[in-house]
Amino acid sequence: MKNLTKFLVSIFFVGYIKFAPGTWGTLVSLLIMYILFNILSLPLIILAIIFIFLFFISNYLINYFSLITNSHDSKHIVIDELLGVFIIFLFYDLIFLFNDILTYLLIFFLFRFFDIFKIFPANFFDKNYKNGYGVILDDIIAGLYTILTLIILNVFV
Repeated sequence: MKNLTKFLVSIFFVGYIKFAPGTWGTLVSLLIMYILFNILSLPLIILAIIFIFLFFISNYLINYFSLITNSHDSKHIVIDELLGVFIIFLFYDLIFLFNDILTYLLIFFLFRFFDIFKIFPANFFDKNYKNGYGVILDDIIAGLYTILTLIILNVFV
């Protein structure tokens, strides 16, 4: 169970890359979303169900990982980046800008910006919830800020 947990919370051990694991986790998350949304072309309702399932499973796995590694919000945990990027893709039709490449680049840079700087209320959850939800929610909020920014950008471009 320990190795499976490490494998999953680090998104196939990507979180163990020494330099910028969150950035690598975001890149892999974009690839996973490309597969789910473009190659498999799953219906939005199925994707929403997968997101909800992944949200709760991730919380459990992050709490277990934190227990076995005696850590909190370890840099190896990047499944939260996957959830943050996943929520963005649930709104892809609203945020699409000119072409997929530009949209993916904007998602990547905006999400990383909001994830790193943790603008309120992301910083509140990050500091005050010392469990899996605290780890996950700041990335979901970064995803929501990314969605909002891209919707606003779409209005003016």
